[in-house]
Formats: sequence, C-alpha cells, structure tokens
Amino acid sequence: MEQKNKMYQEAADYIQSKFGQLPETAIILGSGLGPLADQLTETTVIPYTAIPHFMHSTAAGHKGNLICGKLGEKQVLVMQGRFHYYEGYSMQQVTLPVRVMKLLGVKNLLVSNAAGGINNTFKVGDLMIIRDHINMMPNPLLGPNNEMFGTRFPDMTRAYDRDFICCMEEIAANKNIPLKKGVYVGLTGPSFETPAEYGFYGKAGGDAIGMSTVPEVIVARHAGIRVFGMSVITNEGYHFADDFVNDGADVIVAANRAATIMTDLFIELVGQIS
Repeated sequence: MEQKNKMYQEAADYIQSKFGQLPETAIILGSGLGPLADQLTETTVIPYTAIPHFMHSTAAGHKGNLICGKLGEKQVLVMQGRFHYYEGYSMQQVTLPVRVMKLLGVKNLLVSNAAGGINNTFKVGDLMIIRDHINMMPNPLLGPNNEMFGTRFPDMTRAYDRDFICCMEEIAANKNIPLKKGVYVGLTGPSFETPAEYGFYGKAGGDAIGMSTVPEVIVARHAGIRVFGMSVITNEGYHFADDFVNDGADVIVAANRAATIMTDLFIELVGQIS
C-alpha cells in the first residue's frame, strides 16, 4: 500500500509542478469526445507518457493528454482519453488518475463515454445522463482498503450526484436540448455485445452499455469526489437487421457529432458547480 501511495503522490507532484494552482473540477473524456478539449483556452498540456506511473492510452479516439485550462470562464482539469481494463491494464492502473486527482484537490468529476443504446427509445446521437450503473467488471476496490482515500465499504446509493443531475436537467431545458436519463452497464469488452447480451442487460434494468466509466466512478466515490456522468449513444443495440455490424469507427464518428452539444452543456454545468 505504501508503494502505491508513493506512486500516486509522485504523479500528483509532477502534475502540480507543471500546472501550479489546480481547479476543483475535472473531466474525463471518452471515445470520440476529445473535441471538447479543443474548446479549452489558456491551456497547458501534458502527454500521459510524461507523467510518472500513468499508462499509455491505446484506444481509438483517446489522444492521451492531461490538460489544464479554461472551459468557458472556469478552470478545469481534463483527461483527453482514459485507460480501459480491456487494454490489459489492472483496475488499479485504470483508476490511478482518479486517486491522483484526489491528491490534487479535485472535488467534482464529470465523466463521459460513448455507449450502445439498449433502451429502445434511444437513438444514435442522444445524450443520456447517467443516473445509476450496473457494474459487470472487477471492482477496483478489491484487496486491502486504502485508508488514505476512503472507507472499506463505500456507499454507492448516490454514485451520481443528484444535485448535479438536477442542475444539468435545468440547463438542458433552458437550452431546449433533449436529454435521456438512465442506467449505464459497464462491461470489460473489448468485444461488442451479442444481441442476447443486449437483451439480457436491458431486462436487468440497463439503458446503455459500454466498456469504461464505472471503475473511475467507484474510486471517485470511495475518495469522496462528487460525480456527474453522461453517455453519448453511438449505436442502437435493440434491433438487428441482417446486415447489422457494430463498428468501432462508427462509434467515434457518432460521438464526435454529439461532442459539440455535450461541450455546451458541460460548460454551463462547470460554471454552476465550480
């Protein structure tokens, strides 16, 4: 445990030395959602490869940069791409940046992802507020509890902050932007789900499905960080024509199209919670 905490601190110290005063709000951008980072101003950029103990981001659509800059009028810390369990990293490696954020003083975390829609009212390009999740990955808190960050049995009743959700709903209503709200199912990947699996998780209460986010949220809540989550629906997993094929490139294209709207919403949310 002491060795792991040393790694977190070394990464935090390096980031602090490059960025100086750090904001209280951080954003993790998922597949195809990196364009949000293009809206930042007054930026300082650190490639993940330069940060001690950070992994390399190998997934398509993940540029692999840590950016500090202004989103609208507020300073934020942005991960332009994340790490995934399917890349071969351990859950401790996948979630290391969240614990580093805690050491840097981050109090609010906005997470985003590209997800398949399993609710048959969802269409490609829809934005879904994550109100809850179903975790089908190894829990990142397995093993000895790290008391430096949180309690042995963290409560997940309100994993996604209800005040943040209400705030986002008001923002979207004022802008006449329609939003969905639902449950995100987190699987390991990297294979896309079969039609039977889409149907199974839909019957279990899921509305959208993906390969990320949940480990980061669990570790953030363990550390007392408030969380808001949003999915971009990039494919429809509830009807299958004879020629239907899930394609990773199509996912990134669909996410890029929705990134502009999501950026607009995130600018407003950051402005109100920071």
